[in-house]
Amino acid sequence: MKIAMVSEHASPLAAMGGEDAGGQNVHVAALADRLARAGHDVTVWTRRDDPDLPTRATSGGVAVAHVDAGPPKPIAKDEILHWLDDFADVLRLAWRRDPPDVIHSHFWMSGCAALAARPARRPVVHTYHALGVVKRRFLGAADPSAPGRLETERTIAQDVDRIIATCRDELHELRAMDADPRRVDIIPCGVDLERFGPDGPAERRGQRARIVSIGRLVARKGIDDVIRALPALPDVELVIAGGPPPEDLRNDPEALRLRAIGRALGVADRVELRGAVPRADVPTLLRSADVAVCVPWYEPFGIVPLEAMACGVPVVASAVGGMLDSVVDGVTGLHVPPRDPSALAVAIGSLLADPARRACMSAAGHARAQHCYDWDLIAQRTLQIYQAVCGWGPANARTAGTSGLVAR
Repeated sequence: MKIAMVSEHASPLAAMGGEDAGGQNVHVAALADRLARAGHDVTVWTRRDDPDLPTRATSGGVAVAHVDAGPPKPIAKDEILHWLDDFADVLRLAWRRDPPDVIHSHFWMSGCAALAARPARRPVVHTYHALGVVKRRFLGAADPSAPGRLETERTIAQDVDRIIATCRDELHELRAMDADPRRVDIIPCGVDLERFGPDGPAERRGQRARIVSIGRLVARKGIDDVIRALPALPDVELVIAGGPPPEDLRNDPEALRLRAIGRALGVADRVELRGAVPRADVPTLLRSADVAVCVPWYEPFGIVPLEAMACGVPVVASAVGGMLDSVVDGVTGLHVPPRDPSALAVAIGSLLADPARRACMSAAGHARAQHCYDWDLIAQRTLQIYQAVCGWGPANARTAGTSGLVAR
């Protein structure tokens, strides 16, 4: 198939850990890669954020088309809306000359551009990655999203040919937005089992127990709650990976806030902020952890817990979003309420005090990652959706076995 993926702010070539570079970048890159390996012609359309980027680049077997829309520099993703018409115009012209068989848009602004630019009779499959209604619920007046985002996401749900939700929680939100559940399939994010696994080098560490948190340095990721849990966890060190490059941490507002919290609580000597960590080094860091901690206020899916599980590391995760599906409470890790440092300390402490339980969770997490979240399996399920909307398979084709991907 000739597949066009639209990911306006999340390039598959981006370095991880920046303000708007995270799970969606990983998802788009991995899904495109696996589809290309299977013999399909895949192009990812994303905004040019560097004047030195070529118009088209190749990553493995995937073509990446850099679209001129707005200044060729990094900008906050919410600002891209000002240039979305320009982005759609480039897609429209390119697809008129060389139409894809199917278009897969990622995030609501990409959905807008894809629907505006699609050639006649070319289906659009959409993955939201994050819903504005959930973001507004947790951030309220601090939500920087465009005022029309919520209504636009409702329109996208009505106009696309199929929606791929990444977890059951998202399906419930989509139903509340009047999306037709018959046109929604649940296909989770995946994990790169070629890179993430229990076998391989682990970073050297000292005698202290180690917990690791990986993610962007933004308040909603709940990293401050992990620091607030440390006073109840003596002789435990916390390694925080993510954010700007290490040399820029001294000027990063969130890094400064986290360090101030650590000093105020008397645990600064047990908190290490690494900044952005090269993707190739993440498995080595995860394998060095006794427990991986991922406790955001809300989370559309959450890829880091999968990567930790694949490496055989138990996970303590907020009981929100996709982590309700991926992390099986009491089996591969523990769920805790978001924004509750006391509950977090109890959960982490219980695992650190019980090596046998951690070993059982390690084995269960690795097995779950292998059987349910292998990117090859995710790509196969996604391809079934593409074929169905193109009429290349049964009209009522569904992702048979999808329920197994999120099964308890």
